[in-house]
Amino acid sequence: MKNYVNEGKAITVTAAAAVASGAGVLAGALFGVAQGDAEAGEPLVLVRCGQFDLAKTSAQAWTVGAKLYWDNSNNVVTTAASGNTLIGCAGAAAANPSATGTVILDGAVR
Repeated sequence: MKNYVNEGKAITVTAAAAVASGAGVLAGALFGVAQGDAEAGEPLVLVRCGQFDLAKTSAQAWTVGAKLYWDNSNNVVTTAASGNTLIGCAGAAAANPSATGTVILDGAVR
């Protein structure tokens, strides 16, 4: 197969703003976790598959397998679908309140 590029589990994009390693990033329809720090305009590797602890809407309780969305206005993961981007599902229950939750990313573009 001569047209294969790679698995697509990580992709390099241009950072739209300063990003810290481990932060969630939405780049168009692509969501991933920053592999390292980057300043605006610099290359940024987004890891698109795997299980990560990410900042969440504190006042939400999650159940395992609940659909999760990225709230790009507040830079947190949420269970609220309206106006947000589906990114994966909960890999563990999360309490209300709690600052972080475990998210399973499957690398899909939605």
